[in-house]
Order: sequence, then C-alpha cells, then structure tokens
Amino acid sequence: EALEAGVKCIDLFGVPLDEDKDATGSVAWDPEGVLNRNLRALREEFGNDLLIMADTCLDEFTDHGHCGVLTAEGAVDNDATLEIYARMGVAQAEAGADVLGPSGMMDGQVRVIREALEGAGHHETAILAYAAKYSSAFYGPFRDAVDSQLTGDRKTYQMDAANRSEALREVALDLEEGADMVMVKPAMSYLDIVRDVADMADVPVSAYQISGEYAMIEAAAARGWIDRKASIVESVLSIRRAGADSVLTYWAAELGRWMKEGSL
Repeated sequence: EALEAGVKCIDLFGVPLDEDKDATGSVAWDPEGVLNRNLRALREEFGNDLLIMADTCLDEFTDHGHCGVLTAEGAVDNDATLEIYARMGVAQAEAGADVLGPSGMMDGQVRVIREALEGAGHHETAILAYAAKYSSAFYGPFRDAVDSQLTGDRKTYQMDAANRSEALREVALDLEEGADMVMVKPAMSYLDIVRDVADMADVPVSAYQISGEYAMIEAAAARGWIDRKASIVESVLSIRRAGADSVLTYWAAELGRWMKEGSL
C-alpha cells in the first residue's frame, strides 16, 4: 500500500514478546530477533524499491523500558549502552537496513555506530541521528501501542522541553561524529527547533510527527471538531515550512496517495 501511494522509505521498529525482553535488550542484535528478521524479509520482498530505516534503540527490547542498560543503582549507563548500540547497528545493516536511526540520545552514539559500521564493511549505510530528541508527553500513544515496560522517565538523557540552546549543541556533536542526517523529535511543538537546526546544519534535516500529534488530530476529527484531511495537510506543511527536508509521519501513505491523485 505504501509503495503504491508513492512512499519510498519506511522506518521499522521491533516489538518483541515480553518473554524475549531482558535487562540488556539482547534480542536487539540477535539476527533472528523480531526487528532483524523483518528487515531481511522487507529487503527480500522489495529489493531496492524501498529505502529501509531501522530504529537503533533498546527501549522496546529491554524489560525496564529504558533506551540503555542500567547500573546497579538504576541509572542508565551511557558507555555500556554504546557498546550495545554498535552491535545493534551492525546487525541491522547486515539484515538489510539502508539507514540507521539511533534514537536513544546517548552521548557518543553516532561515533560508535559509525566506527562499527566502517569496521564491518558497511560503508554505504547512512545514519539519521535523532540529534534533538525531547522528553515529551506526546510519546504516550506509541508507548501504549508497543506495551512499553518503562518505569520512571527519560529526562536524564532526553532533552528538557524548555531548553532551546542545547539542541544546537547536540546537533553539532552528531555532525562532528559523522551523522549523514539529523532529526528533531517531536515536530509540531518544536517547530522553532526545526528552524534553528535547518539554519545551522549542512546535512538534510528531518522531523518526526509522533504518535501524540497524530492522535490529537485523529481524535478531534473523529468528533467532528476539525476537518481531518485539511488538518493533516496543514500539520505536515507547517513542519516542512519550518525547515524540515523530510517528515516522518503516520500519514505518509495517505499523503502520498492524495498527492498522486492531485487532491491536495
């Protein structure tokens, strides 16, 4: 359906069974894990007709729901997590991912993944760095959908919603470490950040229209409070207008179909 609508890129997440989750998220780099198995299946089915991006993060694979491994005291261990991200990134590239999306906001994640990819011979695999990812209330519907095991919050490694300047520092570091593209997430409540990043980055800028943003429009439209199609188009247009070269959105297939039909 997505290909028929003109969509050329898909971002794949893995949601293992609860019994396959553990403290280190080991199924994330298992070649037979749910994400890597499905990356191979998509590559075999669609060849080079589809650009495949993989989410390179541990939150769906750990039994505690955090994006990295934890210390004995329950804090996220940044450096220990980097070692796992490197293994995960190589496993995803070997399974067929064209683009890796490190979304855990660990310091140094882009560098270690880039070095691991180069060391394994995956010179053409791109990295779309989640460079400015905020600790947001709008992730809620997604976490419910993937049955997140998260306890507590991610405020120690995701960005404070009030902090504007840190976004540019994070983007600059990811570019220095070898990011091919950079991401702002969420999108609609952070259009000022999208604009700031677009003004300073010399690589393509993406923005992620996340589940809470999607859910608000769908819920309001279902109640007849807003025009669904017009609101979808306007919301994505605002992200592009702010400076995003690409937008990750749950409405990609619909938008593609509307563009092909000439009904926008």
